[in-house]
Amino acid sequence: MKKILLEDHEIPKQWYNVLPDLPTPLEPPLDPETNEPMNPEKLKALFPEALIEQEMSTERWIDIPPEVLDIYAIWRPTPLIRAINLEEYLDTPAKIFYKYEGISPPGSHKPNTAVPQAYYNAKEGIKRITTETGAGQWGSSLAFATQYFGIETVVYMVKVSYEQKPYRRVLMETWGAKVIPSPSPYTESGRKILEQDPDNPGSLGIAISEAVEDAVKREDTHYSLGSVLNHVLLHQTVIGLEAKKQFAKIKHYPDIVIGAAGGGSNFGGLALPFLLDRFAGSMECTRFIAVEPASCPSLTKGEYTYDYGDTIGLTPLLKMHTLGHEFVPPSIHAGGLRYHGMAPIISNLYENGFIEAVAVPQTAVFKAAVEFARTEGIVPAPESAHAVKVAIDEALKCRETGEEKVILFNLSGHGLLDLSAYQQYLEGKLKD
Repeated sequence: MKKILLEDHEIPKQWYNVLPDLPTPLEPPLDPETNEPMNPEKLKALFPEALIEQEMSTERWIDIPPEVLDIYAIWRPTPLIRAINLEEYLDTPAKIFYKYEGISPPGSHKPNTAVPQAYYNAKEGIKRITTETGAGQWGSSLAFATQYFGIETVVYMVKVSYEQKPYRRVLMETWGAKVIPSPSPYTESGRKILEQDPDNPGSLGIAISEAVEDAVKREDTHYSLGSVLNHVLLHQTVIGLEAKKQFAKIKHYPDIVIGAAGGGSNFGGLALPFLLDRFAGSMECTRFIAVEPASCPSLTKGEYTYDYGDTIGLTPLLKMHTLGHEFVPPSIHAGGLRYHGMAPIISNLYENGFIEAVAVPQTAVFKAAVEFARTEGIVPAPESAHAVKVAIDEALKCRETGEEKVILFNLSGHGLLDLSAYQQYLEGKLKD
């Protein structure tokens, strides 16, 4: 069976919250003004109460609101697909499956959290939301989601991505968002960066600083983040929960679970529901591999310590693997993976040995992406192609050992708005 589908009524009705199951508790976020544990009341300037509660909840299962399920049903459940042609091309005994999140209207997994974030903000009467975006997947997803709730959206887009990916900007604007290249002259944070370096290419940390500064200046405005935070990973578990139901239908279970890792929500959304089985004492053999770019390797090269989520130092400090909040990554095409830190949840699991991490260079990633496109037909987003690369590597290991392992990866988005990057690769102009 090549494609394993679920019926609409099989969309999960609850998200899985990993916090009560973590091997060690998360360290609390710290107030940037006092370096003491953050008072949740202070977060109300940025987030609705429901999201603050989810950020700290000890409930293992959290109900998905019916209004959110109604919008999820536009594209969910997403298919689980066996990559039979890729298996034959690689001549591997491994069975390769991918959960395809690129069928959402914005073309990625990001609306899984954009929709509930827009919903909870609307319930609290918020009329305007600011955010940042790297490749544009998150910004376009939030623009898509907020239009359903009548919320104005302002997106600070990392300048190098703004220039590399103009159609992502057009997509956001089509859904009514205002898109600003970051660093910009419209915030104190942006002006400070530009004074130091007028040609600064931008980073997610800088864009977060601008979006947060914008949000705290207006009472009708909240800030929204597309990865890293606990509630974001919570919302993304709909991916893995569906995948578990799909594997149950074909009486298989993955030996290896793979996802690209920038801030952590892509990988976490697929992996955390399967890790639940590990926490329960079953499926000890399953490996979990987070894949990051070699040019922004927060897990494999970063320090596990408290750091700001943004460049200027406006956000709470989080205990995470980080390259330092002032780190400005090279202008690689996987813009969604250019974040200096990793989600505290993913960092915790890595520190405790529950997951692995590997960093890969972008030319090897695009080689794998082209192989996947020529066998399976789907052009992956550069971010998603990191998972493709490691899935292929693991399948080739199975060819050497003769093991018939089941490999699952998250194809978290399509690359139809990233074709300029493919053009550079095909013309031999893409460098590591």
